Amino acid sequence: MNTQNEQELLIALQSDINSSFRKLIALYQQRLYWHIRNMVKNHDDTDDILQNVYIKVYNNINNFKGDSKLYSWLYRIATNESITFLNKKAKKYNITNEELSQKLVQNLEADIYYDGNLIQLKLQKAIATLPRKQQQVFNMKYFQELKYKEISEILQTSEGALKASYHIATKKIEEFLKNN
Repeated sequence: MNTQNEQELLIALQSDINSSFRKLIALYQQRLYWHIRNMVKNHDDTDDILQNVYIKVYNNINNFKGDSKLYSWLYRIATNESITFLNKKAKKYNITNEELSQKLVQNLEADIYYDGNLIQLKLQKAIATLPRKQQQVFNMKYFQELKYKEISEILQTSEGALKASYHIATKKIEEFLKNN
């Protein structure tokens, strides 16, 4: 979506949210779904988190100042909601975030909504070994093909740090794939 169309949608949302909100959902639902799904790995959890994202957006659209793109703001909310969900889940099971990542990937094999092959599953296992920030950067760059500038707005991190994170993540993944 180009900047002018996004600005028009934002104005419409802030003036008449009820009619514009459906348009917002239609535009971003699939991308937000996969962004969240790459983090939490489970279809049902993704749907729940996505609902929470929409509620937050609906309740806070008038607070959006336009300092970043609407798209980036939505992704930041989705990212934060996903991280909160993962932290609560790890705490509930009394395990570390790294252990939770491993457990989520193991559950992919039983997930009826996961249609990846063995190679994709192996890649998911490799990604799960990364620290959360590297997972986020890798998923956004590799799967969602976001530019570093967009990722920088979403994660509020410098582009240089993101490039370094992505480089380190790819090296770790390559190493994992060679050895497993």
